[in-house]
Amino acid sequence: MGRPTHFEIPVDNPDRAEKFYAAVFDWNFQRYPGAPAYYGMATTGESNPGINGALFQRTPDSETTLTMETDSIEKSTAKILAEGGTVVQDKTPIPSMGWFATYKDTEGNKFGLFTNDPNAA
Repeated sequence: MGRPTHFEIPVDNPDRAEKFYAAVFDWNFQRYPGAPAYYGMATTGESNPGINGALFQRTPDSETTLTMETDSIEKSTAKILAEGGTVVQDKTPIPSMGWFATYKDTEGNKFGLFTNDPNAA
């Protein structure tokens, strides 16, 4: 099975974007010296390789969204706001699965957070 294992996020200000993702999600970056323009390889962790995803019916304002798991949407939201990100959609239940919220980073890219909670309603 061809499981997605890589993502790319467009940025206008590489230093600002690296600072944001390092502060909020503890990602590490190594700049790729052979690229013609900025290209920073992100290391997001060593456990559970790969990512899951979904297809959904397109609407006029649909966007591709990268979602990261967190232990606390509230704590992560505080970090996001402190680093210059903004809230797009507040914490919302996915019944019997967990909670999600969406944000924009310092570059205007939308992303989500998810917390597992089988009691979410």
